Amino acid sequence: MSRIRGGRAVALAMLAALTLAVTGCATEEPAPTATGGQPAASGGAGTMKEGLKIAFLPKQVNNPYFDASDNKGGKVAVEEFKGVYSQTGPSEASPSAQVSYINTLSQQGTDVIVVSANDKDAICGALNEARQAGAKVITYDSDTNPTCRDLFINQASAEGIAASQIKLISEAVGPDGGEIAILSATANATNQNAWIEMMKTELAKPENSKLKLVDTVYGDDDDQKSFQEAQGLLAKHPDLKGIISPTTVGVAAAARYLSGSEYKGKVQLTGLGTPNQMRAFVKDDTVKSFALWNPSDLGYLAAYTGGALASGMITGKEGDKFTAGKLGEYTVGKDGTVLLGDPFVFTKDNIDDFDF
Repeated sequence: MSRIRGGRAVALAMLAALTLAVTGCATEEPAPTATGGQPAASGGAGTMKEGLKIAFLPKQVNNPYFDASDNKGGKVAVEEFKGVYSQTGPSEASPSAQVSYINTLSQQGTDVIVVSANDKDAICGALNEARQAGAKVITYDSDTNPTCRDLFINQASAEGIAASQIKLISEAVGPDGGEIAILSATANATNQNAWIEMMKTELAKPENSKLKLVDTVYGDDDDQKSFQEAQGLLAKHPDLKGIISPTTVGVAAAARYLSGSEYKGKVQLTGLGTPNQMRAFVKDDTVKSFALWNPSDLGYLAAYTGGALASGMITGKEGDKFTAGKLGEYTVGKDGTVLLGDPFVFTKDNIDDFDF
């Protein structure tokens, strides 16, 4: 749940951040360099091909997080390099539902499919069929098995997110520590599971010995279910001191529950959320701090990466360099990953500086 461009210098550099756990890259022969394209938009050879059809397939549509990443980030990038943008996907976070959309995009001759996976393996067959049909596959936010995609846009390292989340809940709970719980998204979400495992590693460190993880529950990125799961945690664990919800839907739902309950101020909450979702809860002291990368930057980077790959400007191998418009130069890392940046923490002091 950060590199921001908007005139606020302090946050600009940092907000490019937070994100997932992933690995892997399947290298394919680069497409021939297009002629007659726009001037080179990359540090690599060649030019960005015009008219590329780039489709974003989020975990679910009508989700504020993916609206920011796709429509306010990816769309802007695609329009900059004169491609054709679209967003499509299920209304509920379901792996099986994503398969049919992948098949349709492949049949439509989509050049680049940018997908946030609801399950790392369930959509692999459909994605590989799309790749065989000529599409480049870029994962973002939540990765697939590396054999199913070309590159992964990692909003932040799993280690970075986990360390940030444990640090924030520790600071919020205070030096005496106590019982904490995790309210996650879906049980199969690649990114969520990677972060949770890394959080357990962080909790095993001596400096975090006073924090005890007593439960992990799943709200399926559904507002009402996440609200009920937060309520259930407090009923089940009356001594609970803190909740970590590393999902934008979950953290907002948990904050809504706590803000109107007897637990406000007694049970601390942090997670990954957007400023617009969390502003009221930070200002009324339900939440002291939370973190996120800039989702619009994530979508923007994903679009430029897909465009560069589909244009033959990069092949996807480790060490490939390209320029992602206003975000600057990026390098393909190990296992076909491109890292957006580092975690950014939002508090009452800075939350009004951001609007997304």
